[in-house]
Amino acid sequence: MKKLSSRRAAIPYLMLLPTLSLIAIFMIYPMLDTVWLSFQNYSIIGGNKGFAGLDHFRSLMKDPVFIKAVGHTVPWVLENIIPQLVFGILIALLLNQSFKGRGLARALAFTPWAVGGMIVALIFKFLFNGSVGVFGDMLLRLGITDSRIAWFSNAASALGTMIVANTWRGIPFFAISILAALQNIPEEIYESAQVDGAGAVRRFFQITLPMIKDTIVLTTLLRTIWTLNIVDIIYSMTNGGPNHSTITLPVYIMQKFTATLDSGYCSAMAVLLVGALIIFSIVYLKISKYGKETIY
Repeated sequence: MKKLSSRRAAIPYLMLLPTLSLIAIFMIYPMLDTVWLSFQNYSIIGGNKGFAGLDHFRSLMKDPVFIKAVGHTVPWVLENIIPQLVFGILIALLLNQSFKGRGLARALAFTPWAVGGMIVALIFKFLFNGSVGVFGDMLLRLGITDSRIAWFSNAASALGTMIVANTWRGIPFFAISILAALQNIPEEIYESAQVDGAGAVRRFFQITLPMIKDTIVLTTLLRTIWTLNIVDIIYSMTNGGPNHSTITLPVYIMQKFTATLDSGYCSAMAVLLVGALIIFSIVYLKISKYGKETIY
């Protein structure tokens, strides 16, 4: 009888074995291999030329493009996440209301999330084209500018175009997630607060915000990681230019590997990036008190 119970207890683990095997093959092994490569003088062309130790990491500290890429990465993430979160909350609150055509409005609001990064980059690169772009033409017709703008010729405007493109694509993720959280809030809570004289602003900060806090924390963390790792939009719109002014660390890793095929050096950058993300995630979840009730 005991033997039969042990067999039954092992069934769930046996059912999970194929999935765990795939995770080990396609996730854990590549990560461990990347860490190993970061300590090797390994190139796809030249093969493994021996143990490098910390040489790659020391070289990164003297690499001006790497330092510039790291310096651009944090502002790039913040300048994307903040507007995406703010507009995502506003759109979710709007779509949570009852009005005619709400289903169509929700479908249209969520459409950008279904568009691939490369397609988004091509669309906005055309819209911001210095010769025939719609945005430049609108500013010209409105009299705001007296000539067309070469959006990708300087750092500020090039970065701005990428932020607009990525924000347009990222807002629906926040809107979808926050809307789902809003729909789980019992209507009776709002009715009780309204009877007690709480206005719309007070209800938002004392009821809505605390009850969707965990959703905001988790979606912000996920979108931060995804935005930091974006390559397609940046590569397609500016390729890190002009003069590396819009380059981020993942883009530099791709550029460096494409140019040199130096797996060791590029793996060292990837290890630092993943390490920074792990530390940030732990600290962020700790500070935000994810999963703990917050009283406002």
